[in-house]
Amino acid sequence: MTLLEIRDLAKAYPGPDGPVPVLRGASLSLEAGRTLALTGESGSGKSTLLHLIAGLDQPDSGSIRLAGIEVTALDDRARARLRRERVAIVFQQFNLIPSLDTGANIAFQARLKGLRDTDWERHLAERLGLVPHLGKYPEELSGGQQQRVAIARALAARPQIVLADEPTGNLDEASAGTVLELMLDLVAQGGAALLCVTHSERVAGRMQARAHLSGGRIA
Repeated sequence: MTLLEIRDLAKAYPGPDGPVPVLRGASLSLEAGRTLALTGESGSGKSTLLHLIAGLDQPDSGSIRLAGIEVTALDDRARARLRRERVAIVFQQFNLIPSLDTGANIAFQARLKGLRDTDWERHLAERLGLVPHLGKYPEELSGGQQQRVAIARALAARPQIVLADEPTGNLDEASAGTVLELMLDLVAQGGAALLCVTHSERVAGRMQARAHLSGGRIA
């Protein structure tokens, strides 16, 4: 079943000499339960594409269908509900909530969704080596630990699709390999699709398919 279908997506941002095109008719599709690496040079629009899929920004033209829903036709409130109920995002910046400890950060998305599963949260914490840090706040964690918390939070609500922006970019090579394998395993357990933006050939090679963004289009 096709979970995500993007057709002819275009997006430009204002520049001093007029609009600067980032996406120029990008198209791709992703089936439920599949993993896809999105590669491309820095500034090619990979993060922009993730933000559009998640409804954090709106394209200038084109179509984004997620689980049969046309994302571009939704208002702000409906897009927020779609993110809450169907999508999880792993940002490069972690975006953990400073006032919540690790356990509460992991549970945050699932709590919003109204589908908390404490056994699944505990399983995620165990698999990602976070059990000793459940009572710690983000400022007490290393960058790698914060990244693992962000991944656990993304998976805790059992989303239909995980959008990951360089999910191992803040980890050393050994930790990155371990976290990648765990992430793929946990995504498979939850039945989610994974769209992973990466510069790493190692990460891209572990995905089931690959798409390359260049010149505003996807090959």
